[in-house]
Amino acid sequence: MRQNSSKINQLIKIWPQKTIAVQSWLSQMGFERQLVAAYEKTTWLNRIGRGAFVRADDQNIDWTGGLYAIQKLKAIHAGGKTALALHGYAHFLPLGSGAPVTLFGFPDVKLPAWFLQYDWGVSIRYFTTKLFSQNWALGLTTKDRTTYSITLSSPERAILELLYLIPQAESFEEAKLLMEGLTTLRPDLVQSLLKVCDSVKVKRLFMLLAERCDHAWLDQLDLSQLNFGKGKRVIGEGGHFNSKYQISVPDRQAT
Repeated sequence: MRQNSSKINQLIKIWPQKTIAVQSWLSQMGFERQLVAAYEKTTWLNRIGRGAFVRADDQNIDWTGGLYAIQKLKAIHAGGKTALALHGYAHFLPLGSGAPVTLFGFPDVKLPAWFLQYDWGVSIRYFTTKLFSQNWALGLTTKDRTTYSITLSSPERAILELLYLIPQAESFEEAKLLMEGLTTLRPDLVQSLLKVCDSVKVKRLFMLLAERCDHAWLDQLDLSQLNFGKGKRVIGEGGHFNSKYQISVPDRQAT
């Protein structure tokens, strides 16, 4: 009994409050299924799904606490509009009132069933992409929560991810508003991301919007090092053609 109590104290030290713990991680930490089952019977922890647990004294865990558990084992991160909001760039967007949470992963990486089935109070949108296949981790950073941190896109990467989702999941109009607020992007990171970005559409949209906003950091980009592809691109229907970047966008100020 004393040994069991000591193990619980060890677990408390390594398991941050307001987060989910999954069995595979618990096993790595020395807490095998039999011991976890014993903790569950004594109501020290509660099961929220197959192989996923929450501390009994924790309530109102949000999606970031679940993402924390996933990121112990999988390369999945918060990106796009969600990352911009967490960085404070989307204060006019309704993220805190039930807006969808946007997550990204590589094509062969799946979200666990327990995460998809749990009621986080928000809808979860998960996109798999090779947008930065040459350097998957480029532009990722961390954001501290109260007792833990999660991995998410930097603002420089997040805006590119958002543009990738136009028009299927994001709007051109919101992208314009968000771009207006990105006055302090780091040009060296923007340059690196644009260089390895695999989407011609994304790179053209990014430059079109950034130039319209006339951001100061634009002067430090070397466009001669970037591949903008060939041929025309069309975003949505009834667009207006921008001749410089050879792309039609749903905006009368495109030219």
